[in-house]
Amino acid sequence: MLIAALTAFVGTHFLLSHPFRAPLVKTLGANGFLGAYSLVALGTFVWVVQAFGAAPVSGPIWTAGDGTWALASLLMLLGSILFVGSLIGNPALPGPPERANTAQPARGVFAITRHPMMWGFALWALVHLLVSPQPKVLALTIAIGFLAIFGSVGQDAKKAALMGDGWRDWASRTSFVPFANQISGKSNWSTAWPGRTVVLAGIALWLIASYVHPLLGGPVAGIWRWMGG
Repeated sequence: MLIAALTAFVGTHFLLSHPFRAPLVKTLGANGFLGAYSLVALGTFVWVVQAFGAAPVSGPIWTAGDGTWALASLLMLLGSILFVGSLIGNPALPGPPERANTAQPARGVFAITRHPMMWGFALWALVHLLVSPQPKVLALTIAIGFLAIFGSVGQDAKKAALMGDGWRDWASRTSFVPFANQISGKSNWSTAWPGRTVVLAGIALWLIASYVHPLLGGPVAGIWRWMGG
């Protein structure tokens, strides 16, 4: 049931974002399509949550030690910063400003990757795969990771078709993989600093999310594993 729910969740995202998008927008209008898309996304997400909760809990395939937890915590901090930063001036988000944003120099987390939100989700998936490697978690994280990475690939193609040279210029100046421009020498490492506000907001999200993690039924996560009794 969980695999069926994940297949529906991921599959409808791809179908509605790409092959079915244009005919449905033509039939329903932009607002009607957005409403239908949101209902399908919400419905399949609720199905995933219910199926995940009903799936049996089994022993981990491997044991996550302190080193793995420390690495996972750092990756989740990076994912939190990327996610928060993606909400500021994102040219991939719908709306008239997107064309103007692509003409600007890549700033903040967009100097790290042009898909910071999707990489935030991908890092979330990787972190949970590392520290909770049981079958139902693996199924969930692989599905979310697949959607994040290949959804970004599809978004590049879709935005290039919609925005033409504006998006292609943006793509030529930004990297798909985080820090690829810095590692290759195309950009200076100073560009990898997303700004104090974004970093502080990302740290706050990371601390709060890891603090409430056990309250939501998960293990103690983040720095809280090494604090307290």
